[in-house]
Amino acid sequence: MTEKFTVEVPLRYRDLDPFDHVNHAVYVSYLEAARVAYMDELFDLAEDDLPFVVANLEISYEQPITLGDEPVVAIWVSELGKTSCTMDYEIRVDGDVVSTAQTVMVYVDPETNRSVPYPDDVRSRIAEYEGLESDV
Repeated sequence: MTEKFTVEVPLRYRDLDPFDHVNHAVYVSYLEAARVAYMDELFDLAEDDLPFVVANLEISYEQPITLGDEPVVAIWVSELGKTSCTMDYEIRVDGDVVSTAQTVMVYVDPETNRSVPYPDDVRSRIAEYEGLESDV
């Protein structure tokens, strides 16, 4: 993959704090919107059927998003293991990176509700889309 997958996320008035900055917790919902769109692009799954769960989240705030901004989230898989994958994010406004983030995602068996290794077909699809090495 040469271009990162991007999603425009609408800024809602309720996202703002008293200083007209997007509240820090709202950034996480922007990441989630991008992640759901990414998974839908790859796997054509309904949001309720996504078997991926966030095991870890790190976020860095570079500059505030304010009323009138039009945030775009870029998302990609930077590491693909057997039991987890690492997703990186950039939240951009007018092409400038205003926040970066990373999540570690695990795959959950819907019947047992427990983390399991990524199925071969899921790993292969991600690896193919991202241009990553896959030992499947």
